Amino acid sequence: DVDAFDEAKAYAADREQFGGPIAEIEAIRHKFAEMATQLQASRLLVREAARKEDAGEDNRIAASMAKYFASEAAVDVTNEAVQIHGGYGYTSEFDVERFYRDSKITTIYEGTSEIQREIVARGVLD
Repeated sequence: DVDAFDEAKAYAADREQFGGPIAEIEAIRHKFAEMATQLQASRLLVREAARKEDAGEDNRIAASMAKYFASEAAVDVTNEAVQIHGGYGYTSEFDVERFYRDSKITTIYEGTSEIQREIVARGVLD
């Protein structure tokens, strides 16, 4: 979730620990690398499904891959944003708490992650 990512970036730049912003701590930097990669991969999967639709191609498998990956990535990214915020991430004082709750529902509605995986498996195995 881009909003959670941006909120976490701003927080990490402002929050100081051990004499500097936590954005300078290697473990935090690696979290951002993973989050950014998941966001970009999600975008590319969605674009590929849209490209297939626009081209009149069968996009069912691509759409399920995009839905599955992007919804799971949203949960992962928002979870990391909450972690970066530490204890504040669990309070309603910061938006990342709401972003996490909002992202979790995307793995459930419009076809659960389990259903999306089954669609993809059928498409690649059958």
